[in-house]
Amino acid sequence: MSHQFSGTGVAIITPFHTDGSIDFNSLTKLVDFQLNNGINYLVVMGTTGEAATLNKDEKKAVIDHIIKINNKRVPLVIGIGGNNTNEVVAGIKSFHAYNEIAGILSVAPYYNKPSQEGLYQHYKMIAEASPVPVILYNVPGRSAVNISAETTLRLANDFENVVAVKEASGNMEQIMEIIKNKPTDFAVISGDDALTFPLICLGAEGVISVVANAYPKDFSDMVNAALISEIAKAKALHFKLFEIIQNLFTEGNPAGIKAILHINKLIENNFRLPMTGVSINHYSKLEELVNQTR
Repeated sequence: MSHQFSGTGVAIITPFHTDGSIDFNSLTKLVDFQLNNGINYLVVMGTTGEAATLNKDEKKAVIDHIIKINNKRVPLVIGIGGNNTNEVVAGIKSFHAYNEIAGILSVAPYYNKPSQEGLYQHYKMIAEASPVPVILYNVPGRSAVNISAETTLRLANDFENVVAVKEASGNMEQIMEIIKNKPTDFAVISGDDALTFPLICLGAEGVISVVANAYPKDFSDMVNAALISEIAKAKALHFKLFEIIQNLFTEGNPAGIKAILHINKLIENNFRLPMTGVSINHYSKLEELVNQTR
């Protein structure tokens, strides 16, 4: 593969016990399940990992546990982002395990709604502070601001260690503009499971996936087939999981994926507020879809 973040990255969930404490035994099982089924790298402490509701000590404990279980089997990417640029830079400077990770994923600043120049300057500070490659994360549905194609390309050209963007804008024209005009060694990574197959056909390098938590083999096989233009095989696997993906985010993320992992007896179905589990009706719908894919 042509890029260190090609293929299937998995935005791994954080399992909890009923009392809200971290379930490290289930986390071990889940990491092994991913690695034994062909995924290419793990993304730790993203939105799907409920990082917003973990304190600093808990984040460190989860990261250290995954480093230990992974044992350098696949690259690790750590989510370090926020809407206070100085605080993000301080977090990057104080991160304790750079010899164990391949890069950081940094979400666009949420709530503040900065201008494109503000976004550029935010990521400039991050790029200058980070000793490892940086993946931009554009998710306007959560951040309330879109990183334009122009800003993404400006960052890609100006900073050698800004190596990729996780694009979850859902804006196909914008993503195609980035793919068309990007530097050769800059990767476009799908941030939408449903759009991964068409985006790879257009030149994306792969995905940072939610559904792969539960379907690492099928989703990795789809991505790998698409990357080598085995279109019929990739399309069949894409449509095998399509209805599950369509229903995965109906009642929030990671509510849907945790329900499926619970249906498959990999974790308990617990959350930290403000996240809650899916409704009984939606759980039944997901159970039905899971049984159809067995």
